Amino acid sequence: MRIPDLLPRLLAGDRRALARAISLAEQGGPPARELLAAVYPHAGRAHIVGITGPPGAGKSTLVNALALELRSLGRTVGIVAVDPTSPFSGGAVLGDRIRMQALCGDPGVFIRSMASRGRLGGLSRATADAVALIDAAGFDIALIETVGAGQGEVDIARAAQTTIVVEVPGMGDDVQSIKAGVLEIADLFVVNKADRDGADKTVRQLRSMLHLGGPPADGWEPPVLPAVASAGQGIAEIIAEADRHATHLRAGDGADAHARAAAEGDLRAAVQELAIERLRGPAWDALVAKIVARRGDPYTAAEELLGAL
Repeated sequence: MRIPDLLPRLLAGDRRALARAISLAEQGGPPARELLAAVYPHAGRAHIVGITGPPGAGKSTLVNALALELRSLGRTVGIVAVDPTSPFSGGAVLGDRIRMQALCGDPGVFIRSMASRGRLGGLSRATADAVALIDAAGFDIALIETVGAGQGEVDIARAAQTTIVVEVPGMGDDVQSIKAGVLEIADLFVVNKADRDGADKTVRQLRSMLHLGGPPADGWEPPVLPAVASAGQGIAEIIAEADRHATHLRAGDGADAHARAAAEGDLRAAVQELAIERLRGPAWDALVAKIVARRGDPYTAAEELLGAL
């Protein structure tokens, strides 16, 4: 489908057009850039919420419960579920589609699974593009569920306006949770599976951790909420706190600061992609061969390539 034909359908909220647009963004290249350039002025209205945490924390179940509650409030929801990459096909495992069957058929919900492609930050390269397309298609909320990469999974803080970190009781050393760098990006903590033994202790430890560094610089102290996502318990409270965080961002300069950080990250990624795309060729292959043979090093080769630009 030609982009001039695809764009008006996308902006009108056509789900098939949105699916095709995201596929185009994942493929990359000049057509994807042409589409995203046309879409970009129409984005920026949706509330982007990221859900991250360790594998097994119940992120997919929580996303499903959040989407159901949001739909009961009359709000439309776009979901980007970043799944682990298949080592054979390179595609997404699509496990989240199995867990979110209750949302299938709802015209107010759009679900897209994306392969992580081995990205250690927990997000696919095209995640931000997919969210921009969902935003432009008119969805009120965009939920991003990360792959569950552990302490290094902090890319979500740039992609999302509100970041929810999910923890569960009984997952190893309690001190490990306190020192894990991924917790520092949270705008909201959710202790899922709060019907398990030790949930109250996990909630207390997280709340204590928040007071170790003194008052927050931006005036927002992340709440710690217990939940049982599989039973729908605590979901309304999570949505209320996420909305309160969005209001907090708009009331101060937090929204502008986040937008600037996101724009800088997107620009950096675009520069990297374009530079590599334009530099690949015979000279690239020759330099790779020199590095393999130890007759050159990556830094000198990079200087030579960038000088050619």
